[in-house]
Amino acid sequence: MRSDSWYGQGSRDGYIHRAWMRRGLPDSAFTGRPQIAIANTASDLAPCNSHFDQLAASVKNGVYEAGGIPLNLPVMSLGESLVRPTAMLWRNLAAMSMEELFRANPIDGLVLLGGCDKTIPALLMAAASVDLPAVVIPGGPMLNGTFRGRPMGCGTDVWKLSEEVRAGTLSEQDFLRSESSMIRSRGHCNTMGTASTMAIMAEALGMTLPGLAGTPAPDSRLLESSHQTGRWAVQLVQADRRPSQVITKASFHNAIVALAAIGGSTNAVVHLLAIAGRLGVDLDLQDFDRIGKDVPLLTNLQPAGEYLMEDLFRAGGPLAVLRQVRDLLDPSAITVTGEPLVSYLTDEVQIWDKRVISSREQPLQGHAGIAVLQGNLAPDGAIIKPAAATPGLLVHRGRAVVFDSVEDCRARLDDPDLEVDADSVLVLRGCGPKGYPGMPEVANMPIPQKLLRQGVRDLVRICDGRMSGTAYGTVVLHVAPEAAAGGPLALVRDGDLIELDVPNRSLQLLVDADELRRRSAEPEMINSLAHPLRGWEKLYVDHVGQADTGVDLDFLTGGSGAEVGRESH
Repeated sequence: MRSDSWYGQGSRDGYIHRAWMRRGLPDSAFTGRPQIAIANTASDLAPCNSHFDQLAASVKNGVYEAGGIPLNLPVMSLGESLVRPTAMLWRNLAAMSMEELFRANPIDGLVLLGGCDKTIPALLMAAASVDLPAVVIPGGPMLNGTFRGRPMGCGTDVWKLSEEVRAGTLSEQDFLRSESSMIRSRGHCNTMGTASTMAIMAEALGMTLPGLAGTPAPDSRLLESSHQTGRWAVQLVQADRRPSQVITKASFHNAIVALAAIGGSTNAVVHLLAIAGRLGVDLDLQDFDRIGKDVPLLTNLQPAGEYLMEDLFRAGGPLAVLRQVRDLLDPSAITVTGEPLVSYLTDEVQIWDKRVISSREQPLQGHAGIAVLQGNLAPDGAIIKPAAATPGLLVHRGRAVVFDSVEDCRARLDDPDLEVDADSVLVLRGCGPKGYPGMPEVANMPIPQKLLRQGVRDLVRICDGRMSGTAYGTVVLHVAPEAAAGGPLALVRDGDLIELDVPNRSLQLLVDADELRRRSAEPEMINSLAHPLRGWEKLYVDHVGQADTGVDLDFLTGGSGAEVGRESH
């Protein structure tokens, strides 16, 4: 095993490695027993992951039972709800630091504990790069909260209720009263936001024990599954089954099908592209449209529907959803068990509540995949989530109302003199990977207050940033190239006509090409862009890629294996 090069030597180096790690362990701990690191993103400042030490304890028991040695390895944790300016700024740093820790230590296999939005992607990117046997445990969603007798989806209901306050239909006192009702238990967001989406993506990629994703955080069955996963990690090492063998082009095909069927977060697009880049798998933006466009939406979950993740679990879970689209999956893709994913989608996998999970014959929507748009406003592509959009706005032409930064938007959006109406197209730029930096979740701009009071609840919105997986609306996002990288979004001016045609996958700025050549970026936008002088932000801005390639750093694409460059001592 890999760890033998640390512990199996009779030299001074072997002595040092064993002696410092012994601390009561027997001699047998260092001879022939797989060393399993539990990559643990627990943190009190990442509240969605705060229960992971309990999961890690169950993993340890399973590892011991199977004959391995478990090692808790705290790794960088990112809490979506707290980190400024955006957790996405540090996804790549987290992945890079995890990769280096995995490579530098005497580790034979990995159990990856992730939950909040960026932790599962970072863990998978790191594991893909170092390519040690690995398996994921998603930390699970929180239980359903309720407010005024109705289920309350964390994230989604924040956006909804805050808009009602701005519209004058909900008091600020009642809005604040709902705050303590939203987070009912430990766990990540209970909507089909990015955390739940990426948990299901990990399962669709084959990187969890089948049936694990979606288990609520407080459910004792999550502890049972964590124990089983610890056992399985030892078997993965013994079988030498690595991420590069599990996560293939076929696996990404299945993940894209799953993403459409569950109505998952648009953030999954940049994360899946980044994971593929670490493995050298040929995945591009058009694959999401090509594979996902005819997949039906089968889950009635917020933000696109009514129910929450606890309901999905009791209704049959993600496997029940995938059972309905089994014929659309690639049967060659395997899981960490070595068996094909489709082999777990038997007739025994049932839908137990058709209000939550629809049958293939009666889908919520017939075509639910992420739509990839192209045109002169997005030469390298942009995306929209039709399942969360207003159907009547999917084909639309309107005049642009342009904001040069997040701060500009916040300052002017509710100005009574803002020239905006129900047909306007809101454009927010300078929010891409380089521009902000970090590509924040600001694309779902609030509706101007004067329109809210007129009853308007959605507008076409276009941005080079992202939006929360818990958000909704007719939002075109991930515009590439971003404005800060010289993309055409930098040239849009107030009053320009923009045409959105989702059925034909088109996003066009209806301005003469000669006129666009004469234009340059507005000074206000240029002044708002990030200009870091040092540290991680400078490294990030200098090397980050665009949304259409996964927003990874250029020097991190492709894996480099588990070998340590030079031995110590």
